[in-house]
Amino acid sequence: MNPLSVCRDFEAGLPRLFQCTPHGEYQRIRTPYLYPDGDNIDVFCKPMGDGKPTLVTDLGEAVGWLRMQTVAPRRTPKQTALIHDVCQTHGVEFSRGMLTARCREGDQLSAVVLRVAQAALRVSDLWFTFRTRSVESLTDEVADALSERGLRFERGVKLAGRSGRVWTPDFHVRAVQRSSLVYVLSTGSRSAARSVVSNVHTAFYDLNHLAVGPEALRFVSLFDDTLDVWSDEDFRLAEQVSTVTRWSQPDEFADVLQAA
Repeated sequence: MNPLSVCRDFEAGLPRLFQCTPHGEYQRIRTPYLYPDGDNIDVFCKPMGDGKPTLVTDLGEAVGWLRMQTVAPRRTPKQTALIHDVCQTHGVEFSRGMLTARCREGDQLSAVVLRVAQAALRVSDLWFTFRTRSVESLTDEVADALSERGLRFERGVKLAGRSGRVWTPDFHVRAVQRSSLVYVLSTGSRSAARSVVSNVHTAFYDLNHLAVGPEALRFVSLFDDTLDVWSDEDFRLAEQVSTVTRWSQPDEFADVLQAA
């Protein structure tokens, strides 16, 4: 290949990267952009007729794909804000879970299709923020879930154990029936899982004087089970000193906090 043939070969090959086929009332355009799992990103076009703009949309596939990658029942406000930021950057509307743009008279359809496809790609990239999140970001998600359920809580409360050591549970939740201390257990490493559990076990054991009396606190261990790093022994160790809950079951977690 010589310098003069670069642009010619590029322009000749570009159309083959896109495939347009009928899809009900839409025309589906399969783009060369890929979701993180390797599937192609599709964009759908629907001519509205009578001089109206052509509707260009992903039909909700990007947000649907993102939802399938997490066990959380709904997006957090922070995740929704990130999606809106992506749409604003690419000039795309976000409504009813769909990424949408309009190709008006004088616009190039190819440019509008690329805008929607790029927005879908950026939305799917938010998955990496879920996979690589730290314990701190997970506790932000837990805080959002507690707020949505109207549960009052404090973060970063320092409590002295019987040994004199100061511990900082992730949450001090004050429900109507009873208050709870919550530790969030999260790690991406199977080899580090036992040390995470052991640290929480030690903390709750040292704080067990708070678990007695008329205003006894409930101790709760919330496992981030979105990654398969925990063993049965890990759960049993935590059960010795606390009530074990799983982030994949947020309703059960909320029920534990609100129980008498």
